[in-house]
Amino acid sequence: MARAIWTGVITFGMVTVPVGLYTALEDHAVHFHQVQRGSADRIRNKRVNERTGEEVAAKDIVKGFEVAEGEYVVVEPDELDEIAPGRSKAIDISDFVDLGAIEPVYFDRTYYVAPRGEEYAKVYELLRAALAETDKAGIATFVMRGKQYLTALRAEDEVLVLQTLHWADEVRDPARELPDLPSGRAGRGKERDMAVKLIDALSAPWEPGRYRDMYQEKVRELVRAKAEGEEVETAAEAPRATDVVDLMDLLEGSIERARGGDRGGSGSDTREGGRSGTRRGKRKAAEKPPSKADGASASSRGTGAGELRELSKAELYRRATELDVPGRSRMSRDELVDELARARGRDRKGDRDRRRGRKRAA
Repeated sequence: MARAIWTGVITFGMVTVPVGLYTALEDHAVHFHQVQRGSADRIRNKRVNERTGEEVAAKDIVKGFEVAEGEYVVVEPDELDEIAPGRSKAIDISDFVDLGAIEPVYFDRTYYVAPRGEEYAKVYELLRAALAETDKAGIATFVMRGKQYLTALRAEDEVLVLQTLHWADEVRDPARELPDLPSGRAGRGKERDMAVKLIDALSAPWEPGRYRDMYQEKVRELVRAKAEGEEVETAAEAPRATDVVDLMDLLEGSIERARGGDRGGSGSDTREGGRSGTRRGKRKAAEKPPSKADGASASSRGTGAGELRELSKAELYRRATELDVPGRSRMSRDELVDELARARGRDRKGDRDRRRGRKRAA
């Protein structure tokens, strides 16, 4: 059972409901210790005096703000506590705004909010249902661990969600900060219409369970392989940047591939001559005489490949990992389908051979 990291009340108008705040996210990243190369000796960080090189105890460390080179204004921890925002235990909603009006760049951390006791469930659900019906978010500030936060309180299906927001002066203006932004004229014409069609062809309902952190899985696979003395497979190179001259061909080929059921993805090869489905790539493939590898690929497509082509590349990679398919990290989606189909064919052949062997023995 999760434990509340903050308790207090939500107030809107003259209505108050006691609540607890709970972390909504879990960290599944692979964490490493620092060790010295060639040994198992851990590396530890120490706080040392820059001038003397001697270690300094935590109780003797204060905060200093540099006002000139080598000149600091020293601030004691209790002085910061005295001017900190009041130790308020209230999330006091001052405004309700359209949820869609809050630009995504303002959202920071996410927390679940729950009533502190069954007797407060009715008022809690009243607020949640009203926010859901109006598609509004309650804007409020509150204090947690000595820091004041700007927040948006919004409704999900069964729970209130509180999201901390960045303050306005923390969000950079992209027009002022970023170089080489395109003009409005760049997104017009036939290319724009084709890009819209591609987005329509690749559109799907939001299903977060379909997406997985493949990098973390590869990190775990790397650690396992090195621990067992196995070969470590390298990742495929990043695709080459699109040439403006080839843009229409690439857009049309992408739409054909998407409508054919191959949605590609960041791991698919979109370079010229790869499996991008572009007209240029198809012409080159047509001019090339069939090879033994092509014949094997064609035969594998008839061995359960239709079912495999319905899977995402992430799922194909997971199955390839289970079957220990060599070179899988460098394969495109089509290559994974072919290799898995061949592996399935080998398994079926092995089963038939074993059955024949048992019959002969009988």
